[in-house]
Amino acid sequence: MTADTAAEATPDLLYSEAEDDLRSAVRSLLADRADTPSVLSRAESATPYDSGLWRALGAEMGLAGLLVPEKLGGQGASHREAAVALEEIGRAVAPVPYLTSSVIATETLLALNAESGEVGSLLRELASGHRTAALVVPFSAGPHSVRLPDTLAGTVSAVAVADAATADVLLVPTGQGLYAVDATVATLTPLTPLDLTRPLAAVCLDAVSGTLLADAATALAAVRGGLLAGAGLLASEQLGVAEWCLTETVAYTRDRKQFNRPVGSFQALKHRMAQLWLEVVSARAAARNAADALATGSPEAPLAVAVAQAYCSGVAVRAAEECVQLHGGIGMTWEHPAHLYLKRAKSAQIALGSAGEHRASIAALADLQAP
Repeated sequence: MTADTAAEATPDLLYSEAEDDLRSAVRSLLADRADTPSVLSRAESATPYDSGLWRALGAEMGLAGLLVPEKLGGQGASHREAAVALEEIGRAVAPVPYLTSSVIATETLLALNAESGEVGSLLRELASGHRTAALVVPFSAGPHSVRLPDTLAGTVSAVAVADAATADVLLVPTGQGLYAVDATVATLTPLTPLDLTRPLAAVCLDAVSGTLLADAATALAAVRGGLLAGAGLLASEQLGVAEWCLTETVAYTRDRKQFNRPVGSFQALKHRMAQLWLEVVSARAAARNAADALATGSPEAPLAVAVAQAYCSGVAVRAAEECVQLHGGIGMTWEHPAHLYLKRAKSAQIALGSAGEHRASIAALADLQAP
């Protein structure tokens, strides 16, 4: 292998100046519009979805169209920029449908013939941020485990569809193809999710007609591509959750005193936070590698995504658990936001494929036989 070939094969996991600028802008907006009291109060209400925040992020800042080419009204950016946005959304546990609409649904549509009238028109609407879409598959479905219902002519139903209750358009994959269906003609039953900042709903379509976007074979490949991108970038959201938990825990243990000493100075707690820091750094490398592989269209993208999800999902949960425990009594209260991060981490742990499913994918991709 030559030096040039080796350089090309080595992904650049560092953040670019443009990505840092994007992070600063998104973090500033979220700090102003999705601060802790606002998110906590919305979590307790019947409407956790923040339409004003989504309008600011998706339409005014243009995040909704990051993955959409400029000729279709988007920003023409890559998965690396989308990953940065999701890191910040994870840090704020912001109740917006970015992952489901601007990543999963958008990637599914981009895998089709984007030049065609219906697909192109829908992509322009999603890129504008004024409409959102949801892929009608269970939020737990991974790129390799997703199954398509037989037909749209009869009854099509799916449970635990993320952000379906707030979507304008439903992308319904069936054994006959992929359909775009107006959400107003579907029967949507809100569910009570563990993570109150990401609404789930049961979707039922009874003899509802939609616009056919692709045939069955193309639809299945597109759905799997959308879920693969979603799983890869979900790792960045999980990274954001873990980083917030670590930062807040270190700050709290530095200020909280016991026996006239900061509790963070106790050796046992130092070791726990140092170990967590190592895990978060490793999670950042895995998440960035997945985002870069998706951005460059690398043939190693399925492996990079599986590694990122298998690892980052566990790190986010451990970071949130440590945050709750090391905050002591206050960490167990509803008033402290730690529980929001724990719930986001736990629900995301089984979203878009469990860690076990992704480990099985790693074994298959690396040709490792199970014992």
